Amino acid sequence: MAIRLDNVGIAVQDLDAAIAFFTDLGLTVLGRDTVSGEWTDTAVGLDDNHANIAMLQTPDGQARIELFEYLRPQAIETEPTRPNEIGMHRVAFAVDDLDDALEVAARHGCHPLRGVATYKDLYRLTYVRGPSGIIVMLAEELKRT
Repeated sequence: MAIRLDNVGIAVQDLDAAIAFFTDLGLTVLGRDTVSGEWTDTAVGLDDNHANIAMLQTPDGQARIELFEYLRPQAIETEPTRPNEIGMHRVAFAVDDLDDALEVAARHGCHPLRGVATYKDLYRLTYVRGPSGIIVMLAEELKRT
């Protein structure tokens, strides 16, 4: 059986704010739509499902994120996840310049959870709390292999 990762879906409080954050980091919007009806109820497993969605893609075309802003049923507020919680954890991006990426994130009020770390002189990396509490890892490779 052939398999490939198509996208990662993330529910957000404010679709436009999330799109602005990710496009400022360099992703592009492939499309936006509003979805509802029996097919979405069946696929997602929620009755009366109605959401605004957007599909974003990395510049290399290798990764996609689908953002959902639920209109119905009402989105459920939860505490933002912590890095050690079981379940969906974070979305990670390789960036050419971590300092530039952090400047972009800061313009959206998103800052490192603790600071910037260096892993074995191979990567500089950090976790930031993105829109809707999403944990976003940004990593700059220091030694190209």
